[in-house]
Amino acid sequence: MKQHFTSVLSQSFGRFASKEHGKRFQNFINNTYVRMMGLDMSEFRSPESYESLNALFTRHFVKMRSFSNDASDVISPCDSLITEWGTIEETKALQIKGMSYDVNAFLGDHIETSSKEAIRNGSYVNFYLSPRDYHRYHAPLDMQVVKAVHIPGKLYPVNIPTLKNKVDLFIENERVVLECLSSEGKRFFLVLVGALNVGKMEVAFEPKIQTNTTLIPSLYEYENLRLAKGDDFGCFKMGSTIIMLCEKGMCEWNVQTGESVRFGQTIAKIV
Repeated sequence: MKQHFTSVLSQSFGRFASKEHGKRFQNFINNTYVRMMGLDMSEFRSPESYESLNALFTRHFVKMRSFSNDASDVISPCDSLITEWGTIEETKALQIKGMSYDVNAFLGDHIETSSKEAIRNGSYVNFYLSPRDYHRYHAPLDMQVVKAVHIPGKLYPVNIPTLKNKVDLFIENERVVLECLSSEGKRFFLVLVGALNVGKMEVAFEPKIQTNTTLIPSLYEYENLRLAKGDDFGCFKMGSTIIMLCEKGMCEWNVQTGESVRFGQTIAKIV
């Protein structure tokens, strides 16, 4: 099977974005991107300090943001737009209003049926990261990662117009599925969904995951892999989407569709 054209285009852009073009031209690229996209750089180094466009995309904070230390508070894993949230109806969630998809197909064949059953009639939140957003992602709560699955796929855009017109977009796109447990033993999933341009998703604790390079799924299982709330565990190279799927009754959410949220903002309570 050949790579989809979206993957090939993303690889081409990725080569440009990862190249160091020389200080003067790189400063022009970085400053043009910041200006055109309207990036807020107040928490980061100056655009001129990044040696490539990818380095700018995946920038770290100069000073870590603060967030609630209350173990029952769930924080946003990223800066993003909430494109949809709500209840999983049996096994159906919304990629956007009027466009549902099957979460079992989304999670893929390497997730056990019993784990999929745990989130039946549970809840979901879709976090869309635009090209202007901070691109790193963090643990939304104290959690144990029990499994990571890399599912190769296409790299369609995940912006609002495409979400409204492309059926099963999340199922078709490349993704990394993280099966997790809360401190209370509640099961949930964090799913990193790839998108057009670069198409790279880095997972700090599993460097073997190399997205937009293979057509073969891969599975990784862990005995005692734990992340503390707020831990940085990777980044998107360009904008994309994170989907959080939770066991029924795990969270009381405090988000609204169309709301912009920031990493560190309290968005739910564990109940």
